[in-house]
Amino acid sequence: MANISINREAGVTKNRTVNFIIRYFGKPILVGLCAAALILVVFPEFRQQNNDTEQSSMDLDRRTQGNEWTGPVSYSNAVKRAAPSVVNIYTRTITTSSNHPLLDDPYFRRLFNNQQQRIQSSLGSGVIMQEDGFMLTNNHVIDGADQILVLLYDGREAPAIVVGKDPETDLAVLKIEADNLPAISVGEPAQAKIGDVVLAIGNPYGVGQTVTQGIVSATGRNGLGLNTFENFIQTDADINPGNSGGALVDSYGNLLGINTASLNQTGSAGIGFAIPADTAEKVLNDIIRYGYVVRGWLGMDAFPLTRPIAKRLNLPISQGLLVRAIYNGSPAFLVGIQPGDIVIKINGEPVTDRQTSISQIADVAPGAPIDLEIWRQGATFAVTAVAGIRPTSPL
Repeated sequence: MANISINREAGVTKNRTVNFIIRYFGKPILVGLCAAALILVVFPEFRQQNNDTEQSSMDLDRRTQGNEWTGPVSYSNAVKRAAPSVVNIYTRTITTSSNHPLLDDPYFRRLFNNQQQRIQSSLGSGVIMQEDGFMLTNNHVIDGADQILVLLYDGREAPAIVVGKDPETDLAVLKIEADNLPAISVGEPAQAKIGDVVLAIGNPYGVGQTVTQGIVSATGRNGLGLNTFENFIQTDADINPGNSGGALVDSYGNLLGINTASLNQTGSAGIGFAIPADTAEKVLNDIIRYGYVVRGWLGMDAFPLTRPIAKRLNLPISQGLLVRAIYNGSPAFLVGIQPGDIVIKINGEPVTDRQTSISQIADVAPGAPIDLEIWRQGATFAVTAVAGIRPTSPL
């Protein structure tokens, strides 16, 4: 009997425990399940989000399988972000010609008035840099043009005026009057690495806006003889005629450079060049503010010292800039630099080539000091010149 009583008491205690759990926890659990079901019915996107998360995890597993990584499958978001800021540019140049050399004489021209006008058309691309209508293109796209027409991404057309040109970088600033202009987002070309994916957007052959894809093949490319100042981003993205002045963007749609040239020689496909966006922005801002690009200047004509030249002149050094001429009254003249001197350091950095040295000097603000180390007849000495404003001439 004692055992039966104990079992009954245990059963009662167990039932009380179950009733307690149901009373205090069952109702909240039931309410929670009902609420969750209601949310999934009213907001089905939560189910889709979960599916997307699972799919992303599966995609990531596939991409990272075997320690291999593949980039995004599509760059449509980058194109969607950058393409509206890239425009097509059409130019017309009117030239007048005579049928006979005698008609160059004003007297005969008045008699016969037999002159013919020819209209030459060309095309290119441009990039909207500011919402108020300022844009960049290549100088060679609009140089000498009598009329410039800009076709926007949304189909609108607008005449453009030339605000200013910088032939030394082959850049020009245009201005149009239009509303709701999408300025491009500017990236950081200094951070671009060889192998980064890039997209070239422009108007090749006048067929309409086209996107080509490639990688950064090299940075800081110079010595090509294309411009006075060269610091190109090299890419294998196709840059065809008509792409000049268009945008080179990164995989997020940020501007890395202004497409300017390609090597179209036989066997050189996939070699294109873009002017870095930071250089282009300086040109843009200076032209808007001053009407020209402000650069530092020393006022000397020099050429690179090479080993053959050094050997021929019996010089103990073989690297530097050999000064050929000095402009009277220039910053170099005022600190006593003479023809025959060799500049071996600029602001503490050894001179490696003329192109780099020109850029170093140009980057110094007018009025700022430039420290130079000079070799003259076996002796080395230091001078500090005050940078002047660079005209369109050598060092």
